[in-house]
Amino acid sequence: MTTNHINNTKKIAIIGGGPGGLTLALILQRHGIAATVYEREAQDGNAQRGGSLDIHEDSGQMALKEAGLLEQFKAIARYEGEDFRLFDKTGKIYMDDRAEDGEQGDRPEIDRGVLCDLLLNALQPGTIRYGYKLTEAAAMEGGRHELHFDNGEKVTADLVIGADGAFSKLRPLLTDAQASYSGLTMVELHVDAKAYPDQAAFNARGKVFALDDNKGILAQLNGDGKIKVYLTFTVEQSWLDTCCIPFDQPKEAKQQLLAYFDDWAEPLQNYIRNSEDLVLPRRIYMLPVGLKWEHKPGITLIGDAAHLMSPFAGEGVNLAMRDAAELALAIAGHEDTDQAIQAYEKKMYEYSAESAQSSDDNLKLMFSGNAATNLKALFDELYEQFAQ
Repeated sequence: MTTNHINNTKKIAIIGGGPGGLTLALILQRHGIAATVYEREAQDGNAQRGGSLDIHEDSGQMALKEAGLLEQFKAIARYEGEDFRLFDKTGKIYMDDRAEDGEQGDRPEIDRGVLCDLLLNALQPGTIRYGYKLTEAAAMEGGRHELHFDNGEKVTADLVIGADGAFSKLRPLLTDAQASYSGLTMVELHVDAKAYPDQAAFNARGKVFALDDNKGILAQLNGDGKIKVYLTFTVEQSWLDTCCIPFDQPKEAKQQLLAYFDDWAEPLQNYIRNSEDLVLPRRIYMLPVGLKWEHKPGITLIGDAAHLMSPFAGEGVNLAMRDAAELALAIAGHEDTDQAIQAYEKKMYEYSAESAQSSDDNLKLMFSGNAATNLKALFDELYEQFAQ
């Protein structure tokens, strides 16, 4: 562990208190570098944003090691969450991978809220400030930025880092690129696994993908005993506004959603029938694959703010945490903060472009014709590569 006294005299502002922002602040803290995280919500809301996350050995786990939390993570992670089952709409099974009891794979699961609690508990009090929604960021001389928040506060930072997600307020200071609709819309449902043991048995302990007709039913068991279900549609961006499904009337909404899967196997339809009265529609957005920007002093981006992609490479939170580690280590290892940012950005562009391309390729494969067959073939090819 190093302490960089020059960087420690600078005021570092991190916009966004998700896994990426929290990881960045914690690794900086371990190197004796102070930073403040500004989070728009009035309190930590990570438990409500997203479900179970698989944390990869070469990215998310690497970041947790740098944060001093890898052993704590391994003690609570769910290795059985690596179960994976793949079906087509008829219920024909193409893959049925089960993690052995006690087996430790390289992608254990943890709920987003539990992961963020782990990070929050290790941060020094006062590091994160809630109720700070960024409304404007203005560049000043020497790479400094004046940050305006909707609570009336203004902050001047020597280095500002956007960890503020898909619709980052800081991204426009670096690039004209905007998040665009990916062609996919999801409707999130929740099934209580304890209340429906047959559904829980069908789902197993990890993920189920059912793919056909350019649609999908994707299900994932979370640590709280709930199965998060994502009904996935390849539709126009306006579909949520024109489909006439009353998403605020769950019983009627679920009946209409069932009609979209009326010829799918009953165990798959039951994800909709057995779901609770909470129906959450959302569009999936992405940034251009391989996005780069002209470097500017005193500002950079991590996570979705830098390289938003669809969830079909399984890399979202892992990339955000890897970005956090790479940037923190660059800052700790350079006396010149500007050189640190440039070193980070050069490295980040390379690995994030690869993941963004995989994500886009997988999206197209999973929601095309013969999706289950094609995804099984892709997994077989990957297994062969790893076995060599």
